[in-house]
Amino acid sequence: MKKTVNIEGMMCKHCVKRVEDALKDLGVNATVSLENSNAIINDTAITDEQIIETITELGYEVTGIIDNDGK
Repeated sequence: MKKTVNIEGMMCKHCVKRVEDALKDLGVNATVSLENSNAIINDTAITDEQIIETITELGYEVTGIIDNDGK
């Protein structure tokens, strides 16, 4: 199962790299998109709270998390 995390505040490729690296440090495979202002997480072993805390600590805002079940 995948999750889409909507993120506000990313302004450049450096922001994307910071979010990707922080999620990678948690052991999560994620693709972050500046254009879509989101991250697609391919590992659901991490909790939504962990995602929110990690991204918020970087100075960005999580505006929603959607569970994608492939349908």
